[in-house]
Amino acid sequence: MAGTASRAEALLGHGVISTTPVAGGDICTTTRLRLTDGRNAVIKTRPHPPAGFIQREADGLRWLGEAGGAPVPEVLAVADDCVILEWVEPDKPSGDAAERLGRSLAATHAAGAPGFGLDVDGFIGLAPLPNRPLPTWPEFFASRRVMPYVRAAVDRGALTSAEAATIEQAMRRIHDLAGPDEPPARIHGDLWSGNVVWGSDGRAWIIDPAAHGGHRETDLAMLALFGLPHLQRVLDAYDDERPLADGWQDRVPLHQLHPLLVHAVLFG
Repeated sequence: MAGTASRAEALLGHGVISTTPVAGGDICTTTRLRLTDGRNAVIKTRPHPPAGFIQREADGLRWLGEAGGAPVPEVLAVADDCVILEWVEPDKPSGDAAERLGRSLAATHAAGAPGFGLDVDGFIGLAPLPNRPLPTWPEFFASRRVMPYVRAAVDRGALTSAEAATIEQAMRRIHDLAGPDEPPARIHGDLWSGNVVWGSDGRAWIIDPAAHGGHRETDLAMLALFGLPHLQRVLDAYDDERPLADGWQDRVPLHQLHPLLVHAVLFG
């Protein structure tokens, strides 16, 4: 880990006392740093990442953090091949933290976005994420989220042409399926349970974003996709803070369509 420590010292301007590998990072190598100024940090490294890959994560965290809602780690330094973040000491999930997450996530979403999409393309995992803005969320969802991944999944043999035709048919009805119009929300964009860190400070932190202007129901649907502890407490608190539109529960599978297609493309 000597090279990692030296890299961190050069970027931070502080000495590194010790390094500890952190399990679970399959896209980046993640290492905890103990610094001479008393802080703990984490450095995520990936040799030769796709252009802009690391910067998009840093920009997304900062943009979400500006909302003053759900807590995100502070970005301490960023380079082409690594990002250094504030360390979040993990703890067990709790119902109280889940309730705080619901309320704080509502505040993040309410901070809004200039439009549906973003001025630069991004990534979801290592997969590209087209973000060029479109005027309405249904158009954005169909054209930038679902259909590019339908085509990629068919090309990789992860989706049959009949399955693709079913999804295409649904996208032709997207304006009917999408529910009431809502303004662009400031969303995390990849908020599955693995991107929630239950902190020892009693808060649930959100990490590894694919942030953009989107539909707030997307983040909530992602939380449900792979199961989040105390999910109902999150949803109840969110709905109490910023009531969801009628029928939102029926639209959960619609919002889950994109991450499932991503999963099919990446993993089969």
